[in-house]
Amino acid sequence: MGTPGARPLLTAHSCHLRRRPMLQCCFRIVPFTAFSEPNFNPGKNKEAVWFALDEDQPLGFFARVWTEWTSVRKVKDGETTDNLFGFGFLTCDANKTVGAIHPKAMPVVLTEPSDIETCLNAPTEDALKFQRPLQDGLLQIVEHKSNPLI
Repeated sequence: MGTPGARPLLTAHSCHLRRRPMLQCCFRIVPFTAFSEPNFNPGKNKEAVWFALDEDQPLGFFARVWTEWTSVRKVKDGETTDNLFGFGFLTCDANKTVGAIHPKAMPVVLTEPSDIETCLNAPTEDALKFQRPLQDGLLQIVEHKSNPLI
């Protein structure tokens, strides 16, 4: 059971991380072959649309952020001081491909080994430079391939 009054950190958009400069993050990566976003176009009933680096669905990596902080909060049981832990996928503005389906945001996608290395080992300020959309044309809409391991 979670901490009363706590909310999970599912995504970390620029504004969430940059408004607290004292927040130090630990970056990790999560491999993927395809990911989905809900279709927010009218009449599409928020159906999942799948994206990959190409039809063969090669490995790409999401940037993930993990951090801990101390928070003084007022919850229904009274004021509490809690050590909180949070993690989420780093997000950014949507690129042209993802934005046509889900204009709000997209996960940060890393494809270059040097970017992955920097993201894993750099100070927070340097790693946050990767919080940008993947270059247009590097993602495409694909048919989701089922995973035989699931």
